[in-house]
Amino acid sequence: MVFSGKIDFHPQLFSALRHYSLSKFKNDLIAGIVVGIVALPLAIAFGIASGVSPTVGLITAIIGGVLVSAFGGNSVQIGGPTGAFIVIVYNIIATYGLQGLAIATFMAGLILILLGVFHLGTVIKFIPYPIVVGFTAGIALTIFSTQINDFLGLGLTGVPSEFIPKWGVYLKHLSQIDVPTLVVGIVSLAIIIITPKVSKRLPGALMAIIIVTIAVYVVKGFAPEWNVETIGQRFGSLKTDIPEPRGFELSMATINSLLPSAFTIAILGAIESLLSATVADGITGSRTNSNTELIGQGIANTVVPFFGGIPVTGAIARTMTNITNGAKTPVAGLVHGCVLLLIYLFLMPLINLVPMACLAAVLIMVSYNMSGWRTVKAIFSNPKSDISVLIVTFLLTVVFDLTIAIEIGLMLAIILFLRRVMENTQVKVYSEQLDATGGTDASVHEILNVSPGVEVYEIDGPFFFGVATKFDELMRSGMSKTPIVRIIRMRRVPFIDSTGIHNLEILIKSSHKAGIHVVLSGVNQNVHRDLQHAGIENLMTADHICDHISKAVETANRIVAERNVKN
Repeated sequence: MVFSGKIDFHPQLFSALRHYSLSKFKNDLIAGIVVGIVALPLAIAFGIASGVSPTVGLITAIIGGVLVSAFGGNSVQIGGPTGAFIVIVYNIIATYGLQGLAIATFMAGLILILLGVFHLGTVIKFIPYPIVVGFTAGIALTIFSTQINDFLGLGLTGVPSEFIPKWGVYLKHLSQIDVPTLVVGIVSLAIIIITPKVSKRLPGALMAIIIVTIAVYVVKGFAPEWNVETIGQRFGSLKTDIPEPRGFELSMATINSLLPSAFTIAILGAIESLLSATVADGITGSRTNSNTELIGQGIANTVVPFFGGIPVTGAIARTMTNITNGAKTPVAGLVHGCVLLLIYLFLMPLINLVPMACLAAVLIMVSYNMSGWRTVKAIFSNPKSDISVLIVTFLLTVVFDLTIAIEIGLMLAIILFLRRVMENTQVKVYSEQLDATGGTDASVHEILNVSPGVEVYEIDGPFFFGVATKFDELMRSGMSKTPIVRIIRMRRVPFIDSTGIHNLEILIKSSHKAGIHVVLSGVNQNVHRDLQHAGIENLMTADHICDHISKAVETANRIVAERNVKN
């Protein structure tokens, strides 16, 4: 499927089906069944931790997973609810309710689609790594803190959502630890840790849920007083019918209040899905279409809210499971959705028996894996700017709010980018002699003689607002005496922004008032077009815009010679 125009939408499923075979289907079937089983406990746990019911987590994994595989740009990506969204989803529900979450998720889906439509898939990848690590580590610690109540069996209600007050409440009520619940949590955690060491093919979370649930059920039969809270006790009997689509009301007031949250969901989803796709590409050797992937993620997030679902993104752990079990095409993701659907329809009564402490152990392990402490440790040997960005992003995520952390993190990313561009953009001044081939691979050097009264300024890098100011300051400080001609060499200026154009316009006008000629050299087509649109050409004669420095110097020397003759 290819949309007309410039929209880059090429779902991998459609291209994979053109050359599909029985051997590929066998691989996809096995991988899909395994990853569906692995996704089961995670979907339930993420749903509960996000403040919704286990069924909502499963519905999200089913619908979102199928849509991501059907319309995404990666062959083996598995979509569904992830730990990254727990904090933001929980806060949205606490503030705006389930209706607000549905609207925010729907708007996030639209934002993701627009990001893909406008070819911004590759731009997301340029968010500095320390910021991504800071987000992830902060989210991991926040998830861990939300599971302490269930893991220790404190039985607290109305626990504050803020990190510091929450831990204050925990420490105050440590005397209420329920020993049976704590034992269940510790045993579950031990099984999750030990299982991969026995066999990497066995999903530790699922094994923990099966073993511990059976053990608790058996022990409770012999010792009724040994009570550990289960999913069924907290949420009641879980429904097994497919939810009917339902709409929600939109108003400008609602959109304005939820737009920051929707933006956070979209950016977080884009980062995580493209990060997961990049990891998958590194293993499989394939190449993800980033724009198609964002559109696919956007489609999934615009659909799941109508079924009561929570945000969807690419899941690294499930995608890796899919790869290691031999997945070849997006069909494996469709099989994974079908497996979850069958479990939802026929095995939900058994889910009621799962202890909450066991799910808490699953999420504690998820938070540990998310924390990336080894990566954090490695970054602390990087430059101080990277360390500062990591710490700031981490603290904002943990102490304040993920929305604020995303916004300030992106602002930091922009500032860091501009700073590095400014550091790499140089403005050089030449007089008397100039090597026309300097900075190139040319073996023959062309030395140009520059007449006295001619100043040559070369801008090496983008001519944007930061560099425009730097250029202006350099010119003012370097004016020991008034020149006759100023040559602005722009062969290495890939683009110019409105501030750069404005700065250039002021320079030309002020130079003309002072009787100084301005000659532009080496202007590329894109910059030339921008200067034309801004009317800069109207301020200069045609021979003052040259395509090569030799012509510019020749023009400048001629002007100086004519001035000297007149004088």
